[in-house]
Amino acid sequence: MKIALAQLNYHVGNFESNTAKIIDNIKKARNEGADLVVFAELCVCGYPSRDFLEFKEFIDLCESAAQIIAKECLGIACIIGLPTPNHRPEGKDLNNSAYFIEDGKVKAIVNKALLPNYDIFDEYRYFEPATEFRCIEFKGHRIALTICEDLWNTIENPLYVTRPMDILIQQQPDVMINIAASPFAYNHDEERIAILSDNAKRYQLPLLYVNHVGAQTELIFDGGSLVFEGTGRLIDEMPYFEESLAYYTLGDKSDISFEHPTTMKPQRDSDIEQIHQGLVLGIRDYFHKSGFKQATLGLSGGIDSAVVCALAAEALGPKNVMAVLLPSHFSSDHSIKDAQDLVDNLGCMSQVVPIANITDAFEATLKPQFEGLPFNIAEENIQSRSRAVLLMAMCNKFGYILLNTSNKSEAAVGYGTLYGDMCGGISVIGDVYKTQVFELAKHINKDREIIPLNSITKPPSAELRPGQKDTDSLPEYDILDKILQVYIEERRSSAEIIKMGYDEATVRRVIKLVNTAEHKRYQTPPILRVSPKAFGMGRRMPIVGKYLV
Repeated sequence: MKIALAQLNYHVGNFESNTAKIIDNIKKARNEGADLVVFAELCVCGYPSRDFLEFKEFIDLCESAAQIIAKECLGIACIIGLPTPNHRPEGKDLNNSAYFIEDGKVKAIVNKALLPNYDIFDEYRYFEPATEFRCIEFKGHRIALTICEDLWNTIENPLYVTRPMDILIQQQPDVMINIAASPFAYNHDEERIAILSDNAKRYQLPLLYVNHVGAQTELIFDGGSLVFEGTGRLIDEMPYFEESLAYYTLGDKSDISFEHPTTMKPQRDSDIEQIHQGLVLGIRDYFHKSGFKQATLGLSGGIDSAVVCALAAEALGPKNVMAVLLPSHFSSDHSIKDAQDLVDNLGCMSQVVPIANITDAFEATLKPQFEGLPFNIAEENIQSRSRAVLLMAMCNKFGYILLNTSNKSEAAVGYGTLYGDMCGGISVIGDVYKTQVFELAKHINKDREIIPLNSITKPPSAELRPGQKDTDSLPEYDILDKILQVYIEERRSSAEIIKMGYDEATVRRVIKLVNTAEHKRYQTPPILRVSPKAFGMGRRMPIVGKYLV
């Protein structure tokens, strides 16, 4: 039996596009002699559809699209994912389902049993878990079809009380197929391979796994669909961050082989290489799927805005990026030069809009109220908010979308100005720590100098007062980022972090900054997720909570 895996980039709610893409790949696979083509979890509607799933019309459109796909599925079978009504009176209204389609008809329906409800996942909000499991008979083979999380309960600390494959294996299947929507994080590819390999080994069956690729607002899907032998050995790994259609042959004795040159690399991409690819894809899909064409950002001459500008130029093309230099009284000459050098290196659009007269006007207007009070954060934030007003005015006038340039270290401790440098339509590096931003800059410069060396080597500064440096307000980033990582990603308490050897006063100060900045993060733009614990939909904290661990 020849099986095709279709790793595609879907668009949430765009039934016309998704259906056309699925049908096109059915035709391609049929022309290559495939017996079965497999698409990803909830491919018909895109993932995550979130509260679109609460609209009856949305579910009806899913079914209509599935029937259009079925009519085209002649001379080949396919597996597609979609939400379907739960016809039982008990439980949630929907199932997360897979259709097995053959000869133009839906021959079998498989429902997902294990519904993740942690981090960015919210499936139990919408779906009822399956309790019945049956293999699918096709071409003399018996297929154990599961949906994403259904194979993820083999971990050391199981999240669920059942394993669907424990029931399916009793029906003596020849092969496992798993359709998934598994989001990207820089450490997730290795975890994914380990879990799926363990399943192949545990049940002694070959396993074919197909994932989404592409970005849906803040979530990025990296593809990397996988094929394993029954020994658990990985035999093929489809490309990351791009669409692909690959073919495999399942023999009579459940042996499996691939029918194309493998794309497996001799060594895995580094975390920074993966983050770079993920962010470029995230920017590109955010603009393409939203119907936007051009981006703008404030370019300061610092490393954060330089990295964001370089990523945007790669994702959208330099002619679709407007870099705006907004010098103030406190902007240094080298910062303006560094920003202009970057613009020249990238070939993007640019303009210089000084803000000194604007901030002077604000301060003059507020002089009666501020009389006798020293220059402080109020005047600093006026500069940042003046820049935001100008950038948003350009967005309104020319149809740009503003890219936010704050990094994760700043977002974590609240080192940013609400309605100022925290503005934007999408936060590009809000899940990238400052130390990782430096690594990204070096990676972007691996072939030639794109980001000026001075932007990388000079001490980071907001340049909102004379001689200002980030370290005036924060610990050194090497220390800060390590504390933030174990607190945010690993959920360690202050006592645990202190035991790791960090200064107690520094730890307590950093964690207090993180917790008291929650109100700021609630008002930030969507953040492209590249880590296992990003700010946004996957981290839900009370604003007025007192627990400071």
